Amino acid sequence: MKTFTATPADIEKKWILIDAEGVVLGRLATIVANRLRGKHKPTFTPHMDMGDNVIVINAEKVQITGKKREEKFYWHTGHPGGIKSRTKQQILEGAHPERVVMQAVKRMLQGNKLSRQQMTHLRVYAGTEHPHEAQSPEVLDVKSMNKKNTRS
Repeated sequence: MKTFTATPADIEKKWILIDAEGVVLGRLATIVANRLRGKHKPTFTPHMDMGDNVIVINAEKVQITGKKREEKFYWHTGHPGGIKSRTKQQILEGAHPERVVMQAVKRMLQGNKLSRQQMTHLRVYAGTEHPHEAQSPEVLDVKSMNKKNTRS
């Protein structure tokens, strides 16, 4: 029996719409990362970009469990005295709340050229509006997959 390896002609990309309202951030990120990578397909090939195009809406209404919403994370600008900090709450209430979801998904993928290419197939929007109606995305209901995916 020969091992199947996908070629670019074998790859079929679909458009998937996910509503993040009330969904736990880490569980959402793992589902999105698997869809971007293509691991849900039976023809998965690790070195090919086989994943689907994923649209995430309502990113500002994502749930974060425990005290993770108030925990600070730090980074340094590279200049003297350039240490900075933010909390996830500040980012979600700020101008770009979709960055929390983007960063969570990015950290679920490997750190190589292929994952950077796969991240270009992710579109995250803070509200319910998105400009991808022409692609007729199919809705993936993350809330009904597992009862732990939502937090009240």
